[in-house]
Amino acid sequence: MVLKSKEPMVKFRAQKKVNKYFILRAIFSLLSVIFFFGCGYSIHDKASLPMGEIQIMDVQNKTYEPKLQDRLNEALTKEFLKHGIKVIENASYKLSGVIDTFELRVLSEKEGVAIEYEVIIQGDFKIIDSTGRSKELKNIGSPFIVSIYSRGQLDELIALKELASDRAVRDLAMEIVANIIYSSE
Repeated sequence: MVLKSKEPMVKFRAQKKVNKYFILRAIFSLLSVIFFFGCGYSIHDKASLPMGEIQIMDVQNKTYEPKLQDRLNEALTKEFLKHGIKVIENASYKLSGVIDTFELRVLSEKEGVAIEYEVIIQGDFKIIDSTGRSKELKNIGSPFIVSIYSRGQLDELIALKELASDRAVRDLAMEIVANIIYSSE
């Protein structure tokens, strides 16, 4: 009767376990690469941005909503800074535009009080690059649905309307910046 050592069998099982984890890691890595590069998303660094700085020139407000141009100016500045683009005077890239539509439509109401609004904000914008070429961004914006819940007090409703319009302006700024950054690639 010959006694076999259990040591080779233990090594074999350990090696099999290591191979199993290696294969799982390889599959996970491959799926991650396919996901990140196959879905249309890409990672951008500051060097790949079309510009390093921009000047926000005149934004005209042709609606009846007061101070809309100031709120858009502020939202654009924050959004450009978020993407690593400085907003300064006398930059080689210049942005100007006209806000021509601002509507607040009631979508639903409860007991005679509007509780859900659709904010429609649109405008035409123009970016001039460092060589003097201009690019038109027509009808930028879209309806943004904003839910507002109020107990019916007028002052509360007015404050919530301001918050809703501010959110729509921020969404418009995000759309403008995305059009500038990602359509110039």
